[in-house]
Amino acid sequence: AFFWLLSLLAASLLWFVSGQLSGRGDAELLLLGAAAAVLLQELCRFACFKLLKKADEGLATLSEDGRSPISLQQMAYVSGLSFGITSGIFSIINILADSAGPGTVGIHGDSPYFFITSGEARGHGKEGEEGEGSGSEALFPPTAFLTMALVLLHTFWGVIFFDACERRRAGGLGLVVGSHLLTSGLTFLNPWYEASLGPILILTLCTGLWAFGTAGGSFRKVLKCLSCK
Repeated sequence: AFFWLLSLLAASLLWFVSGQLSGRGDAELLLLGAAAAVLLQELCRFACFKLLKKADEGLATLSEDGRSPISLQQMAYVSGLSFGITSGIFSIINILADSAGPGTVGIHGDSPYFFITSGEARGHGKEGEEGEGSGSEALFPPTAFLTMALVLLHTFWGVIFFDACERRRAGGLGLVVGSHLLTSGLTFLNPWYEASLGPILILTLCTGLWAFGTAGGSFRKVLKCLSCK
């Protein structure tokens, strides 16, 4: 979680400096900013791997049998899950704050799927006067389903990324970074949710199967687990 927060801080500073130097509007820098944020997250994930690898070697040195009590898969899972939870909190916190009002979601033909995807908040002010839900019209990041997908994706990416680093597989690293960029890019299709949320959920399922195989899982082991043998 700390490394994800570092990437967020670095991306925020880069966004601020770029805006000041270029003089362009936020909309023009949005695509580049999103891509830079993804790359910074993956860079911090790599730094997390290196740090945990050093800690794992230290634990192995201190143990009696020369083995670390924590496996690489466990470290990858915990790291990915912490990345995902922190990312999910930052994705949904503004939506939860805005849902407290004032305003009503759905006025002026806005999407009725605001809280499960994303949308614009407009509503009625006091005494029935039309107003905006939270001061100004704004596009919000995807909430329930997309937040769930991002938490799962970061968990799966952590498992795949750590395995690729350990085995020095550049292809695996490239696929993780590429799928992360693709997921971030698909969110720009909102509020066309059919074109963004659907592919992201499919990508989540495929990445989950990939991570499952990377961690040593198989269909035979699943059947053995379900049969309690």
